Order: sequence, then C-alpha cells, then structure tokens
Amino acid sequence: YHPEFLCSLLNEQPMGFYPPDSLVHEAQRVGVEVLPPCVSTSAAACRVERKGEPGAPGQAGCLGNGAVRMGLGYVNGVKEHEIRALATERDEGGPWRSLGDLAARSGASAETLGKLAWAGACDTLAEGPVEGRRRQALWQLGVAVPGVPVSEGTQLALPLEPHAGPELRALSAWERMLADYGSTGVTLREHPLALMRQGLPADLSTSAQLERTGNGRRVRVAGLVIARQRPATAKGITFMLLEDELGTINLIVPLATQERFRLAVRAEPLVLATGRLEQREGTTNVLVDHIERLERPDLPRAKVTHIEPRRAWSTEEQEEADLRAVAPAGHSFGRRGR
Repeated sequence: YHPEFLCSLLNEQPMGFYPPDSLVHEAQRVGVEVLPPCVSTSAAACRVERKGEPGAPGQAGCLGNGAVRMGLGYVNGVKEHEIRALATERDEGGPWRSLGDLAARSGASAETLGKLAWAGACDTLAEGPVEGRRRQALWQLGVAVPGVPVSEGTQLALPLEPHAGPELRALSAWERMLADYGSTGVTLREHPLALMRQGLPADLSTSAQLERTGNGRRVRVAGLVIARQRPATAKGITFMLLEDELGTINLIVPLATQERFRLAVRAEPLVLATGRLEQREGTTNVLVDHIERLERPDLPRAKVTHIEPRRAWSTEEQEEADLRAVAPAGHSFGRRGR
C-alpha cells in the first residue's frame, strides 16, 4: 500500500521527522508515482488515483496500482473554502471546458486562481507547448473575469474566454523547480542537487557513492537540509540529515565545528560539508570538520525577463537567494542553542 501510505502522510502534515518534499522523493525512488495538483482532477486533499479513473495515470510499473495526486489544498496561500467550492462545482457541474469557464464557475478569487496557475494546477486547461502552459495559464487567468461569491452561492460571470496573450518563454527546469517550491513546497521533477550537480566540485560524493566508499576516508558531500537535531544528551553535537538527488546523508557536527560554522549549521538550507566517513553496523555517517553554504557557480548572469511582476531581471546572487527563499525549511528537533 505504498501510494495509500504516502497519501496519508501528506494529508496529516505537519507531522513526523520528514517534510513532505522528502517523503515524496523517497516514494519516487521506490517507484511510487506522484502527480501534481490539477484543477481538473484533484480534490482539496491528496488522494490515490486508480488506473481507469478519468485523468489517472496508466504506467504499469506504479506500485499499488495507483498514483498519488496532490490536493489543491497543498498550494500555498489558497483559501480552503474556495478550493472545496471549486472541487464541488467541477464534480457536480461538469468538467471545466477552459480557463474562462474555470474562472466563471469556480467561485475562486483572482488571487486563488493565480496561485493555482503558478503551481501548475491549471496546465491541463492551457494551450501550447507543455513547458509553456504554466505561464500561459497565469497570464490568461490574470485577465479572466471570476465569478462573485454571494450569500446564495456563486454569482456566475459571463464565460468570456481571455485572449491567448503573447507567446511567452517556457520556464527553465530551474525556474520550474523554484515555482514548485514556492507554490507547494514540493518538487516532483528535478531535484535541486541534480540541477546544480554539473557546476559543483568534481570531488563531491553523492549519497549513493558513500555506500561504496571505505570507512575512514575523507569525503565532501552536499545537499538540501532535511532536518537538524541537537539532543540534550548529545553534549552539544548536532545531527543533520541532507538529501541529494539519490538519497540521504547523515552528518555528525561536533560542538567545536558548530561554533566555527554556526550560520551554515543552524540556518542554511543548502550546505557543503567535509569530514571523515564512518560506517558502523550498517549506518553511514560523515563526521564533519568543515561545513559551508552551498553555492551554485554555474548560474547565468544574463538578464532574464519574468512574467510574474516581482522584478524585471535576475543575477546569479538573486537566483541563489530565490532558492533559499523557497526551499523547504529543514525540521529542527532538540534543545534550543544559544
């Protein structure tokens, strides 16, 4: 019951040790298919879609004969009552025929529609190349006329179809990953470390390579911080769990190392660590003596024009800041540090 178990965990967040993004990545590594939120098929909560259902996947290798469809409620900032009303109208009034129909019938505000579009939840109603549909949906819903909620329900707007708009550049893999993290906190496609790997130092070991590395060897690793633990009984030691595109990495950070690199240990979402590999009783750890913020040196410095009205151009430093701003926060456990 792999899909059912993952679906239950996602619907009970926040809970447990692992954030939703890590749960999804681990499930994907063992063969569970996870699908993005979609206004045409998603409920408010996550659910398991069976083969043969409208919109359900057809891959034969999906564990548990189903895939986990993320709920519309996973989109940051949407209003619960609007999402539930949207799903009810779709199920009772029939499928959305277009983006204009969605805006007119759903009862969702322009703000909620925009957030759904930026999460990729409206891609099935947009036209054009798949990679460009997110921006097209965002543009069209920005000029669509939404229905107006009244005491008796939703006062429908005229189902006027918005103009197709200009031909917009498709999102790059990096921009799509940022949009996913910024809208749902979960990325279903490229992992940040997979996109960064080509520009990182060649001597970095992946989580998979650590399993084949000899005990006591010095190694360098990098990853997204999933969790930090500082138990009261650990004499000041901080335990960190990193994730790269292939799995997880356990870090042991002694007190002296933590004091030297306090900001990286306590606050950075992406880190690069150096230390000695320890393999004991089937557990692989890195005893860290140096840890720092992970940089992405391969980012282009050319100007990039965005449709979203945040700013008109981007530099390498700003792109790095974008990832740090939207990357899921690692869970922290144990006593507070000084």
